[in-house]
Amino acid sequence: MLPVQAPQPAVHKWKTRPVRFPSTTQPGCGILRTMPWWFGYLTIGAWLLVVACAAMARGRAFATFAGVIMGLHSLIAAEIAPMFANVMPVFVVLHLAVYVHFVMLTRARMRSLLYRLLISWPGSFFWAGTLLAMPWAVARALGFTPWGIVIPYALAAIGFIQSHATHSEEIDLVIGDHHADTQQPRPHPRGKTREQRPLRIVQITDPHIGPFMSVDRLRKIAEDAVSKQPDLVCLTGDFLTMESQGDPELLRRAFEPLAALKGRVFACHGNHDHEAPVTVRTALTANGIVLLVDDAALLDTEAGRVHIIGMDFAWRERAERMQRVCEQHPRIPGTTRIVMLHDPGAFKHLPEGEADLVLSGHTHGGQVGLLSLGLSWTILRLFGISIPDHGFWARGRDRMYVHRGTGHYGFPLRVGVPAEESLLRIHRSQA
Repeated sequence: MLPVQAPQPAVHKWKTRPVRFPSTTQPGCGILRTMPWWFGYLTIGAWLLVVACAAMARGRAFATFAGVIMGLHSLIAAEIAPMFANVMPVFVVLHLAVYVHFVMLTRARMRSLLYRLLISWPGSFFWAGTLLAMPWAVARALGFTPWGIVIPYALAAIGFIQSHATHSEEIDLVIGDHHADTQQPRPHPRGKTREQRPLRIVQITDPHIGPFMSVDRLRKIAEDAVSKQPDLVCLTGDFLTMESQGDPELLRRAFEPLAALKGRVFACHGNHDHEAPVTVRTALTANGIVLLVDDAALLDTEAGRVHIIGMDFAWRERAERMQRVCEQHPRIPGTTRIVMLHDPGAFKHLPEGEADLVLSGHTHGGQVGLLSLGLSWTILRLFGISIPDHGFWARGRDRMYVHRGTGHYGFPLRVGVPAEESLLRIHRSQA
């Protein structure tokens, strides 16, 4: 008789397999899992260095600004870094150039050409391309595998070239005709009856002396303005950047050629000029340039008498300020009235009928857009910003021309919106 065995517990045989962690190049696993491990530490360390240097050298406000801007850059770069595995050394060098550029801004001053070649220009190119790559980073974070990551950097390369060039043109504008539309862009009136001797104006706005606008480049723009022999030169603000604010000699040397047109050159403040008003006034006065701060001047030209008003830049109570300036300087019959107004967004606050022509800048033409392709779209319109960004605008009989600017600031490059170096020929309507 066989012995009775106690029942044995059932043994469940599980199929075993090795645990596979997500690949460092697999999309959709979150930033910390998708980036090379060392790249994350490098990026966090560089970001903290920028914030610390900014706080110690320039205070909390700039540290907050730098922290947000560089934080956004860091997040995008970290997400797309695995897509550049084959050229990671180049990616890292350009990535670090952005942080070095921001660290050096804490002790901002104009740098040498060698510094611009090695730091400012590569850093600006990579920073712009990375910001433009945000849709690719978002797609990866959501688990997709986007293609065409070179596209934003190709656009940045085009913008890099455009940021070093200025487009020269001659533009005919008709003032005094009736147009009922409000705040609508209008084409240049080619078919209108032209005056034999129109008023000739050169406008220079937003040069922003800095990494992309050297003193020599702006000086050449000023020399070109003199060579056109205009009746009037209007400088509509934002002359400096952080790098050039501390030395009035830079702007003085850049605008020195305009001294040849003494009595015909007038300027108004832009928003950035309030960061260094003494520097701006000193440089302009040295070249015989009249700075109009909520003030007016009367000028006799071969095209007739011109009454020019320079509106100061203001964030608040703009309508009340402009109303007061217009009352202090009423219209003169038979005289063309030009208003220099840095911010085109304030055009709607100008009392109706107070300007035959308003000259503005501020927007850099939109700075990123499709103007180079002959289209009017800019990134400002993409985000629903209704400020007039470039070209000729109408409000009843009032007219405004928004210059695309000679330089740029803020976003690192111009992309699809060339800088402008134009001669405006102003025709008075016979209607």
